[in-house]
Amino acid sequence: MRLGALLGPIVDPSVSSTLADQARAYAGEGFDSLWSAQAVGRGFMFTDPLVALTVAATVTERVEIGTAVLQVPLYHPVELAHRVFSLMQICGDRLILGVGAGSTVKDFEAFGRNYETRFADFNLQIKALRTLLATGRLDTVDLSPWPNLVGGPRLFLGSWGNGVERAARRYDGWIASGAYRSPEEVISALALYRGADGGRAIVSTIQLGAKTDMGQMREVLAQYADAGFDDAVVMLMPGGPTPAEARALVS
Repeated sequence: MRLGALLGPIVDPSVSSTLADQARAYAGEGFDSLWSAQAVGRGFMFTDPLVALTVAATVTERVEIGTAVLQVPLYHPVELAHRVFSLMQICGDRLILGVGAGSTVKDFEAFGRNYETRFADFNLQIKALRTLLATGRLDTVDLSPWPNLVGGPRLFLGSWGNGVERAARRYDGWIASGAYRSPEEVISALALYRGADGGRAIVSTIQLGAKTDMGQMREVLAQYADAGFDDAVVMLMPGGPTPAEARALVS
């Protein structure tokens, strides 16, 4: 099982004070991928995910980068496609675009968007986004992407419930959040995903904080690996383990 890390909270200000420092540190410890989450107006700050990944792509060469996940209803499809193509000019095919409908009302309030219609909005906007990424065009809009970028990045769906089977059938992969669900719940959903012939499966947002029992966490990650997850993505919190200690959890 591959191991990735979420960029974000400053784990140790004496070691890293910028996202570039953080990305270099994770890549230097052998993490396979670097990710950025999206949260706005919740009383703490995550860097804009596409900005964070631009930094990560600039200071690394081989690791994958991805969004886990981008809330599509918060964007206009043309704006989002333009930003994705722009990021791909830097990182090429290293990008995984993890997308979702959103799950937290405060994010939508901050952007002035309707939370109640997020699933319907997502369905409409992801259709437009797919067209833009596949062709560079939508109606009268022509983004004129570089030829090698046409087709866009791999699309993974961050979802739960009925969305798990949708991820298997309509997307390149699935991203499950391990933040607020038990390993048993996450592994049960993986069985549903595999039953629908799903491809790559990622369990993300596994928080490692000051009170994390690292021995127990090693066992949890082993459970995910044994169940068939292809990747796990950890989120190091202030006071928690160092990147080296976290990387050592998965051999």
